[in-house]
Amino acid sequence: MDVAVDVVCLGESMVTFLPSVAGRLADVPSFVRTIGGAESNVACALAVAGHRAKWVSRVGADGFGDHLIEAVAAYGVDTSAVHRDPHRPTGVYFRTATDRATDTHEVVYYRAGSAASAMSPRTVPYEDLRAARVLHVSGITAALSDDCLALMRDLTGPRPGRPLVSFDVNHRPGLRRDDPAVLLELARGADLVLVGEDEAEEAWGLRGADAIRDALAEPEVVVVKRGAKGAVAYSRPACAPQHDTVTREPAPRVDVVAPVGAGDAFAAGFLSATLRGLGMKARLRHGHLMAAAALTVPADLGPPPTRRPDHHPSTSRYAAPLTLAYADRLAALGDEDWGTLHLGPGWTAAAQAPEEVQTP
Repeated sequence: MDVAVDVVCLGESMVTFLPSVAGRLADVPSFVRTIGGAESNVACALAVAGHRAKWVSRVGADGFGDHLIEAVAAYGVDTSAVHRDPHRPTGVYFRTATDRATDTHEVVYYRAGSAASAMSPRTVPYEDLRAARVLHVSGITAALSDDCLALMRDLTGPRPGRPLVSFDVNHRPGLRRDDPAVLLELARGADLVLVGEDEAEEAWGLRGADAIRDALAEPEVVVVKRGAKGAVAYSRPACAPQHDTVTREPAPRVDVVAPVGAGDAFAAGFLSATLRGLGMKARLRHGHLMAAAALTVPADLGPPPTRRPDHHPSTSRYAAPLTLAYADRLAALGDEDWGTLHLGPGWTAAAQAPEEVQTP
């Protein structure tokens, strides 16, 4: 069957309000409106990187819903499968700037009873989900409502002809329905799992990447993100299903502006390289590079490094004007050069040779 898109990303997106100044939410006088949502973040980054991406969700029939659809579509994402709900609102949230001294910040969500919480096996168009090479979902959706949990169980369950299912755990203990046992169940039903080492310990009491892989024996690929330490991927080749290939890759040094959205960006980079058939080392490096693009901007989404010099999608006003396949060139660096890579704000717009990238 021919596929209409490369990746379908299903999940809730919200209008995000970023503070105009640093400080407590109680003291911030005004906010700047932007967008945020784990799955739509992935779709936007993939679209700018040149892939055919579709976002499936529900938003309210309100101004915030208008803004979300228009903003996501501006990245080049197909939003035709986003349903407008006349009875439920679009979710919103507010957050403070991260305090670099304490690494603390406040986040307040207004998403209870949102339009996206009404997603279910009855309300989501399955024909849009099947017509993709990859279906990307996260544990956040399962925590929105009982209907959303039923949908996630259905999508990660065995199904003839289903696309490759990518599952980002995204443990959110602040969500009332966030259940670690459910997250483990859903992850075991996926083909590709992305999980942070810290969240696996918090959710499941698992310490270390090997213990995480032992608990997630079913997926073909498990990627454990270790923050600034890098990432490790466990992959099970079809020719040797009983034996893992383990690939470890350090992360470049990054001058962090804001940590929000880095996990979603990593997922996009990894999926982009997967769609292109690159090796596991390159997949991890592209994940790190996409994460660095998000870490060096204040909002959830940063302009990701474009992988083709001729790719400047007319539908996107966010594509970075990179040349010479910058991301591929960085990902192809030798281990020594990669180990000294240092990326700061504005790095994605710098069309320069790898040896000219700032190093310590």
